[in-house]
Amino acid sequence: MSTNQESQPQPSARAPLVTESSGKVPNPSPGRTMIPLGKPKSGRVWKDRNKQRFSALLRDKPLRSSWQKKMEAKREKEMVKQYHQKLKDDKAREKEEKRKRREENLKRRAENEKKAEIVQVIRNTAKLKRMKKKQLRKIEKRDTLSMLQKTPPTVKKSTSGE
Repeated sequence: MSTNQESQPQPSARAPLVTESSGKVPNPSPGRTMIPLGKPKSGRVWKDRNKQRFSALLRDKPLRSSWQKKMEAKREKEMVKQYHQKLKDDKAREKEEKRKRREENLKRRAENEKKAEIVQVIRNTAKLKRMKKKQLRKIEKRDTLSMLQKTPPTVKKSTSGE
């Protein structure tokens, strides 16, 4: 016998290989022998080596939604979005109206307070020198020129009766 024949083991002399995943004896092609898989380099012996990628999986047709269903869902989503936007706008508008009303009320109140004030014009500045601190705190500066120039409304007399 030559050395070439001695180095190759006989296929019948080997024990049948059993894979971990299926438990069946693999069917080698005629004339070739199966080389047993060794321990993975990573040491993770529990991991399956023949795993397919997720993208390679075939999907079932019923799981896909039709174009009409997609468009219907898109329309519904758009309608809900518009409804929420409308509610938001209404709320913002009401808030703005309330703010404007409040400003107008404050302005009107300030004008009414100004009209109701009893004003005494101090013409003699020497009085200010004689006043005490507590009295000076109550004094406020105002535009008195407009108050002095205001004239009461005149009543028109009719000339047709004489």
